[in-house]
Amino acid sequence: MEKEKAKKPVPAAVANKKPRGSIKDYFKGIRTEMKKVVWPTRRELVSYTGVVLLACIFLGVGIWLVDSAFLASLKYVLNISF
Repeated sequence: MEKEKAKKPVPAAVANKKPRGSIKDYFKGIRTEMKKVVWPTRRELVSYTGVVLLACIFLGVGIWLVDSAFLASLKYVLNISF
């Protein structure tokens, strides 16, 4: 009996590689996926925008407070002033 050669494992990225399609197929896929998108109504969009803006404001104020406290503690510990 001949000794069989050990097969090297094929990386998953190479094993799962699909052949490339044409540009036409790519844009067909995009069109198909865009038909599945559920767009928000105007009222929902305004509501979501408000939530995002409020979250940004609160996060900005929170970061500013933590930064100010950190700066004040450094000034106190290092005994410096501007």
